[in-house]
Amino acid sequence: MPPVPVRPGIYKIHAHIIGPSALVTATEHAVKYGAPVITDRLNPLPIEQEWIIQPSEPIPGAPYVIHLAAHESAGLVVQEDKLWVNSVPRPEWAKFTFESVIGGVKILTEKHLAFRANHRGAQITLVDPKPEFQETFTLEFIGSIGEE
Repeated sequence: MPPVPVRPGIYKIHAHIIGPSALVTATEHAVKYGAPVITDRLNPLPIEQEWIIQPSEPIPGAPYVIHLAAHESAGLVVQEDKLWVNSVPRPEWAKFTFESVIGGVKILTEKHLAFRANHRGAQITLVDPKPEFQETFTLEFIGSIGEE
């Protein structure tokens, strides 16, 4: 499937897993490659659950980068086929595309690996894409970048 465009802005990223609603969340404690990115219950604090999605470059069709809305320098990085958030220079952030699937979107890396949320509390892993529920996400638009 061809990539779908995403409006730059602030989002909550909902994971489609069995059980209570889960959001893509940055954990509070950094380890080997930064803070693990997991799926967790809705947290009243947006600091760890609101993400800015924007093109990596100002050209049409560019892949996207994702970073915490509350921490402008904390972007998503990929190491050991897992997703982390880390304050590293922007060129080191991972780049992503989005594909439309039944019920939402599939989030893919440049190496064409898909986000997978195995269960609530598990770190997001990157896998070869398959038509599986745990690889489907919903992007909830919260607002434009720079809105207070």
